[in-house]
Amino acid sequence: MFGQMDLLLIGGIVILLFGPKKLPDLMKGLGSGLKEFKKASSEFEEEVKKPIVSYDKKDEPKNNS
Repeated sequence: MFGQMDLLLIGGIVILLFGPKKLPDLMKGLGSGLKEFKKASSEFEEEVKKPIVSYDKKDEPKNNS
């Protein structure tokens, strides 16, 4: 997707904007954000894949015909 020169250019711009002292904190925040996103998406996926609970036959209304 990106070439080496593109990544170096983006990295250089990030260092210029935030400075080398803030870069570890920035990456730490980015990593924890990605971790939370993955956790939330996996929880959502588990919730969607849960089987729908069907009602019991005894709870069905009786037909008194």
